[in-house]
Amino acid sequence: MQFLRRLFGGQSVANDPVLHLYVRCDRCGAGVHVRVHLYNDLSIDYGATDVDGYTLRKEMMDSRCFRLMHAELRFDKARQELSRTVEGGTFISAEEYAALAEPAERA
Repeated sequence: MQFLRRLFGGQSVANDPVLHLYVRCDRCGAGVHVRVHLYNDLSIDYGATDVDGYTLRKEMMDSRCFRLMHAELRFDKARQELSRTVEGGTFISAEEYAALAEPAERA
């Protein structure tokens, strides 16, 4: 398997630069988890002569009220997060998301 990874240039999963976003819907309170790959999912922001940074625009929908939430994140040239906003929801931590998902698993 390693031979195929080297042959086709694949990376191992442990080295993938991934950002996990957790959002709670403002209408129904359901949690949403989104996995963002920092090299495949970002859009390039071009300046006058070079890359100024990156932007992620993500639409998310919860599984309870099916409301669409819009997130926008800005990154610098090194793909380090500069700012984040979300409409229709609130960013939460992984622990808060786990607490929201726990009652749904019991039902």
